[in-house]
Amino acid sequence: MQARIQNPAQLIPGVTQPVLALLKATRAGGVPESTLELVHLRASQIGCSYCVDAGVRSARKGGERDDRLFAVAAWREAPYFTDAERAALALAESATRLADSPDPVPDAVWDEAARHYDERGLAALTLMIGVTNLFNRFNVTTRQPAGASW
Repeated sequence: MQARIQNPAQLIPGVTQPVLALLKATRAGGVPESTLELVHLRASQIGCSYCVDAGVRSARKGGERDDRLFAVAAWREAPYFTDAERAALALAESATRLADSPDPVPDAVWDEAARHYDERGLAALTLMIGVTNLFNRFNVTTRQPAGASW
């Protein structure tokens, strides 16, 4: 696959740094880095090969184990995740698949996440999901190939 255009975040001056700053800020919410990486990976698996590739590389760099990375797509059945991570992954799926349900983020999903994370943590998760979906949207739209860097 060849990109349709250069990565939009690089093409328009002044975009890359604020987007990366927002991504960095999500790490200040008290959610473990590994959970944020898993959330990024799961949201990316729903539609962006570029982001899956980048997410796996980032998670590995942070020390994440391959067995957990391989199982993220099947997190409900895999024994590798804590209840808090499962709640974060469920939130990531719901918030990413907004058009798939008349109640995109059901109270049960939110309430389970809120059992494990305080407001700052929920904010960090929500921002991570949103930023990931921003990346997913512009990378998929412009067909950025997996393995490319910006």
